[in-house]
Formats: sequence, structure tokens, C-alpha cells
Amino acid sequence: MVEALDIQVKGIVQGVGFRPFVYRLAKKYQLNGWVLNAVEGVFIHAEGEANLLDKFVTELHMNPPSAAKVKEIDLKEVPLEGFGSFDIRFSDDHDAQQTTLVSPDLATCNDCLDELFNPEDRRYRYPFINCTNCGPRFTIIGSLPYDRSATSMKDFPMCPRCAAEYADPLDRRFHAQPDACWDCGPHISWVNLAQGQQEPQWGDTREASDAIFAEAVKLLLEGGIVAVKGLGGFHLVCDASNPDALAKLRQRKRRQGKAFAVMVAGAADARRVCHADKAEQGALESTKRPIVLLRKRAEARFAAGLADNLPELGVMLPCTPVQHLLLHDFAEALRAQQGDSALPMLVMTSGNLHNEPIVTDEDQALVKFAGIADAVLGNNRRILSRYDDSVLRVVRVGDEQAIQFVRRARGFAPLPIALDCPEAQSKQETLLATGSEQKATFTLVRAAAADDQRPDAFVSQHIGDVENAETYDAWLEAEERYRQLFQETPRHLACDAHPEYLASKWAREQAQRNNLPLTEVQHHHAHIASVLGENGLFGPVCGIAFDGTGYGADGRVWGGEVLLANQQAYERFANFAYVPMPGGAAAVRNPLRMAYGVLYEFDLLEHPGAADALLALGDQAQVCDQMIERGLNTPYTSSVGRLFDAASALLGVCRQPSYDGQPAIELEAAMGAVPEGLPATDAYHIDVVKNTATETSTALDTSVLLFDAAPAFKALLDDIASGVPVATIVRRFHDAFVNAIVMAAQLVQSLYGITTVALSGGVFLNRYLLEHAVPALQGNGFTVALNRDLPPSDGCISYGQAVVAWAARQTDETAGK
Repeated sequence: MVEALDIQVKGIVQGVGFRPFVYRLAKKYQLNGWVLNAVEGVFIHAEGEANLLDKFVTELHMNPPSAAKVKEIDLKEVPLEGFGSFDIRFSDDHDAQQTTLVSPDLATCNDCLDELFNPEDRRYRYPFINCTNCGPRFTIIGSLPYDRSATSMKDFPMCPRCAAEYADPLDRRFHAQPDACWDCGPHISWVNLAQGQQEPQWGDTREASDAIFAEAVKLLLEGGIVAVKGLGGFHLVCDASNPDALAKLRQRKRRQGKAFAVMVAGAADARRVCHADKAEQGALESTKRPIVLLRKRAEARFAAGLADNLPELGVMLPCTPVQHLLLHDFAEALRAQQGDSALPMLVMTSGNLHNEPIVTDEDQALVKFAGIADAVLGNNRRILSRYDDSVLRVVRVGDEQAIQFVRRARGFAPLPIALDCPEAQSKQETLLATGSEQKATFTLVRAAAADDQRPDAFVSQHIGDVENAETYDAWLEAEERYRQLFQETPRHLACDAHPEYLASKWAREQAQRNNLPLTEVQHHHAHIASVLGENGLFGPVCGIAFDGTGYGADGRVWGGEVLLANQQAYERFANFAYVPMPGGAAAVRNPLRMAYGVLYEFDLLEHPGAADALLALGDQAQVCDQMIERGLNTPYTSSVGRLFDAASALLGVCRQPSYDGQPAIELEAAMGAVPEGLPATDAYHIDVVKNTATETSTALDTSVLLFDAAPAFKALLDDIASGVPVATIVRRFHDAFVNAIVMAAQLVQSLYGITTVALSGGVFLNRYLLEHAVPALQGNGFTVALNRDLPPSDGCISYGQAVVAWAARQTDETAGK
């Protein structure tokens, strides 16, 4: 029986080959009708036999194009109209693409890879091969609608053969905006800086291009460093098995200590040196091609300087044709030298100077990388949006596995994250939340198109630490790009309550200049609100926010907070007792100063277990003592991150960090392979004491309870003095904080009946802490919520600010009715 359906498909379904996919599917199932891009998704009118319509709809849902993300399919039976064919309609393209969800960049698909290495194909070894299912997207877009003329590909008019593919709905390059070939597309370039080359050598033929790759491989095998242009910026590349090359890269880039990420050809190569289960392999091989933190194999051997003293290695697979060609040719040359057992592995680290944003264009690269790279492998396709690689890991939380983001950027941003609020929010105006100072992002919230829909929150890519002038400029550039692309003008702003954050100052200035409402959000409330928004929770919850630094409502440095929180507001239920930070930021750079502050506050300076750390601190010990006594440049902090820094320094694990978070990262790594069955000791505990309120205390700035870490530090020093192995001490210290987390949740439950716990903050990037705290909480009857699509560190702050501001704004408007 012939029937007719109107079908609406919502999600990432425009600019990803969805219409030609529908067209081919309709032909397969002998259907007539049409497919059309519209403002609210893709609309389909399909007529045919009922059983074939069912198969058509099932395949729409189950097998969409790899670049698509189907969120919802709505079906409606309608009268037959008697169409004699199936067509792709274009009438609503402009309106649709003004509001469409822009796809992130996508890794080279298997079909394009087959062509890339097929000598019979006209795009054989073409470094910019792509199709509708893969290739650059967001990084080449200048404006919407997404059309070639609005991208950096407008510089490359299509040849007749590419134009024919582009116009054919049965071709997988139908409306592939970056479509190109040797005759009409971009080409790679080569400048050998070490040889003083001034003008670029161009790979505008296959022979010239292959010669450039051969030069790059030769240089890499000789221990050289090559700056290679990717989708969102440059990478600095060297042979990951060459310790001299690694040492040279560290010295030139001024990147001491922090691990490098590597690129290998496939999951099988990754498993030769790291553990990679099914979920981790899936992450590696996804079209997003993130860096995945994998646990090193005990028997694997790595070159000195790659990822020393750490249990994980960041691993990625090739994402672009350039990377595939470079790694392929490097592998062939390496195995010709060392035999088939050699493991080709290239360092792929962000192409930037210390604390600066990633470099995106050739002219800048020739200046910035002079003295760092020996050569620059560039191209003449412009990058319009700066994107670093995304970084994630797979963690086990209770009986399940979950993705935990460390950095959300290429491949994921700007996919929207729904903003779940308790009321319909569609009538609100566009909101911009400016985020934090470190690991900065911003969030642009666009009101929903209909009352029954949730607003979209577009969280920007990871931008970096905006206390650096160049990175702040990159933040401003990205914010302007989002406003232009999504054609939204913010009418409400949100920012961190910190008085000195540059992004917060910008928000205050904009609010005053343009007479806009501004919501200032406490840092740790934003952490917890981000978890609530991502999980569709409205509260109240027991929010546990552990991190390094956040401006507190009492003007002190917070970072060990237990909040009673919902999306609109919070109360400070408990916090870790304040300890001094002699020298302020200097105590972060020198964890021995932080250790002194802890010893001073906990009356442990005379403990024999502290002698080695005090000796290492030397004359600075007296300076620290005087600063604390006189209150000179000595802020007080409740930060759990700083407590972990102090423990790391006391144990001699990391006393001279070269990057943010190193003391705590290496402290966790120092556990090594201590057996899970390590006997517990009651000595490592954290006391709970009643806090003392003042006449001016509020529920925001003064907690009900204090967590006193003094007993845990005394036990740590006792074990040091007794010669207990460092790995054992570190395990016991971590377990004390796992127990404190459970205790905090139990206290909140006993007083308020709250059984949902939200965990956020950079400290929860500690795999051991997270993977032990979650099952411990679940075992005690708690429901645990975590960040899912955002990092628990400050990359989630802008989204959390947006959640608070959006919910608070709705409450204000409702109250005013």
C-alpha cells in the first residue's frame, strides 16, 4: 500500500551531506517526493510502499552520514501528492543555513583515504583530499550560510571535474564546500629555516609535493623539528623515539617537564605501547580524532623526555591528508632503516611559544618558529578559526565507563550543549558568558526557536590562559567570530566574580557601555552549575568543587568547597580550613612555599618528617615565616589543589614545577603500581569541625563546617620519618580525600536529605581520586553527576556561568510577572 510521510530531522544535519544521503536512500527504497533544508532541520516528504517507508525511516536513524548527528526524527502521515520522482530542493537554503548548527572539522574518511593512496585515482597523494563526509568545516568558515564563497576555499575556483562532482547528488562530494584537486585546490609549501631558505618551495604537482614530504621525512629522521600546518593551527613535529630531538624541542620551545602527545598510524600501533580498550579505541578512531590519554604498558620503553614519570601517554591518529602522508612516508623510511618491527611515532605538540596561542598562518610561523623549527611545512589554505587538538580520557566510574574531557576543541567545538533549565527559556535574549582566566572558554547561548525546545549553548574551543596578552587577543578574536557566525548580539552578560580577571573586566565594561544586565557568578558555583546544566539537574545537590584557585565570596582564595547548590544559587556548607600561601602566586610556582604554609598552619614545622623539605627551601623558609607573621603578600586558601601541591613538595615528588598542575599530576603518578589491597590506616583522616561565624557572616562566605587536613599531613610526615615508601604514602593521602568526599556527602544528606552529589573542579582530573570517589559515593547510596561534554577544570566555567545567569534571569522575569 502506497503511503506518504512528512519527516523532520533535527540535529547536525546540514552541511554534512545529509540531503544527498536522503536522496540516495529514497532511490534505494523506490520513494518519490523531496528533501529540503529548513530553519528547524531537514524536511522530507516521502511517498512509497509502507514497508519501504519503514525501512527508509529506520536507516535515516541508524545509518546517517558519519558527520551528521541526528537528535530527533518527527513523523507525520499526510495525504499522497503523487510525485513522480525524488528531488533535492534548495529554496530554503539561505534561511536554513543562517541558523544551522555548524559542523566541526572532521578527520579524513576511509573513502578519501582509499583514493589518497590509490595510484589510479586522480587525487592520488593530494594533501587536501576531502568529501562531504570529512575535511575542514569550522576552521575555514568566514560567515554563514556555509557556502564555498564564505570560506577560505573561495580562493580556489573549482575546475570542471570538481564542479561536476559538486553538482551531482549521487556523488559523495555533492556540495562538499572544500572540494578540490591537484588542478584547482590548495597546495603545500616548504621553507627550510635551518638552511636560510627565504622563499617557499611549492608542491603544486604531485612530484613536487612528494619531494617536499621526502625532505620533511629526511629532516625528521635526522632529529630535526618541522612545523606542520594542520586544520586549526600548526603542530611542532619530531621523531618521538629520538631523545636528542625531544630534548632539542623542549629546550627551544621552553617546555620543560610537560608530556608530549604522539601520533601513530592506528589503534594497533597504539596498543604496542599503551593499553587501549574498546572505548579508548573508539575515541581514537572517531571522526573527531582527539588526543586520548592512554595508560602506558609496564613493559613499554619510551625515549627520555617524551612523557617521563607519568602513567599516561597522549596518543592521536592522523586527522588530515597531510598528516596521513607525512606519517606514512616517515613509517616507510623508518622501517627501511630499522626493520619492520620499528614503531613509527611522531610528536605532535601545539605549534606555539610558551603560554601563547597556537600559530595559524605561514608569515607568523616563519617569525615565531625561527630558532624553534628547522623547517615549516605549510600550505596556502587560510585558517579562519584557531583550534587546538581536543584531549580526553576514558575513565571508569563505578560499573561504567565515561569520557572525561581535559581540553575540548577541534572536532567537538562548536557543537552545542543543551542548556537544561527548569522553565521554558525560549523568550530570553542571547547571553554571553565570558568564563575564567585559565583554560579559558566563553559560552554564547542562543534562545530556542520554539517554546518546547531548549536553548543551545555554544561553548567555544579551549583558548588558553588569558592572563597572557596574546591569548587574550585570541579570546577577543574568537568571541567576535562566534558572534558573526551565529549572527547573535548578546543582550545579557555573565562573568566570574573575580575583580581582576581580564574577561570579567571586559564583561563589566561592555555591560556598562551598552546598558546590559550582568550576572557575576562565583567560580565554584559555576563549576557545580556546569554539571547541573549538562545533566539536566536543577538541584539542590551536594556540590563538591575541588580545584586550585577561585575567587571566594569572602575575598579569599577558594578551592576546597562543599556547596548546597541549585542552578540559581548556592550556600557554602563546608570548606577545607584555610592555609597561608606565602608570596601568593609564588607559592603556586614554588610548592615548597605552599608546603611551608601548610606546616606553619598545622603546627608541624618541628616535625622530623618535614626536615628535608625545609632544608630544600633554605633561606626562603625564614622569608615565608616573616611574610605569614606580618601578613605580607600572604593570601589564605581553602584549595585542595594547593594541599596536593604541598604534599608533593614534602615528599620530594615535584618541587620545581615547569607547568600548571605538575606537582599534583606527578603526586598521583608516584603511586605507581601499589596494590589495591593496601591496608588502610586510620592515621590518614580529615577532621570535621564546627566553623565560627561572625556578626557579618552569610551563607555565601562562611560555611557551617570546616575540613581540617592537619591529621592527614601529620600522618604523611610520620610515614616520611619512618621510611615508608613514597608510593604507599601517596596512596594513603589520596584515600584520605576520597573518604572526606564521602563524609561531606553523608553530612549533607543527614542534615538536608540531599542524595545527589555533583563533582567538578580541576582536582577531579586526578584519575585515582575520581575512579575511587564515585564508586565510594555510589556504594553509600548517592547518585553522582559529573561533567560529560566539558572538562571538570576551568574549561567548564563559562558554561556554568551561563546556566546560573540564564536560570537566574528566568527567575527574575517570572517574579516580575
